[in-house]
Amino acid sequence: MTGPEVVPPKESAWRGELRLFLTALQFFTRLPVPAWVGWSAAQLNASARHFPSVGWLVGAVVGTVLWGGAQLWSPGVGAWLAIAAGVLLTGAFHEDGLADSCDGFGGAWQREQVLAIMKDSRVGSYATLGVVITLGLKAQLLMLLAERALGWWAIVGVTVSAHALSRWAALWVMARLSYVREDALSKSKPIAQGVARGPLLFATLVAALPLFTQGLAGVSAAVSALLMAGLAVRYLRRRLGGYVGDALGATQQLTELVLLLSLLSLPPAVESLSRWH
Repeated sequence: MTGPEVVPPKESAWRGELRLFLTALQFFTRLPVPAWVGWSAAQLNASARHFPSVGWLVGAVVGTVLWGGAQLWSPGVGAWLAIAAGVLLTGAFHEDGLADSCDGFGGAWQREQVLAIMKDSRVGSYATLGVVITLGLKAQLLMLLAERALGWWAIVGVTVSAHALSRWAALWVMARLSYVREDALSKSKPIAQGVARGPLLFATLVAALPLFTQGLAGVSAAVSALLMAGLAVRYLRRRLGGYVGDALGATQQLTELVLLLSLLSLPPAVESLSRWH
């Protein structure tokens, strides 16, 4: 996922932002990027502003596969194919964090024990149950979305909203808490240097943009994302005194689930989505 540091030369602002987006893309997905993108710890840390932008791409793929699968076979088949596409695209990056977090927080109370369990590569019962329940609920919600016979644009609008805003929630945790694992080999260590106000504002605007297609359901989703981000910060501060990479993955997964529940629960959401059919 990362290699030796390759520091890029000076460049224009637009090319620099493209480089940062592609840096985030190569870190959070399995998609190849051009060699000129390079890599460095500072570059990866600066790319944090593009977490929601990566969510746009992942959400668009998930929504497109859901729509296509429902057209060719059934909403149920489309839902599971969409989940499989998301997992393949990201290399189960966030699902792995959810699994480790379930084992860690479910299997211990002391901070040191929680961190030790999270680092253990073995999968326990809490991890299995947590991932199965989360993916099962997401499959049911995606199937419900496909059953509403909406057009491609409406379906993609929901999945992009859920993926972009859930990644913003993980970024909010990074902005509010400190990284607590003293492991130089950790995958998340290079992006754990804090998030400045400017990049956080940029990420917030990118994450909120797709909500404007959702009507009142978008307002509900925004409130849900704020609540989930706040709860994650409070819980992690109490249990760990900060965050680790696995906790960010768990935050993204659980927030995505809550956002799908929010976007598909209110009657105004159906009316808003139907306008895009």
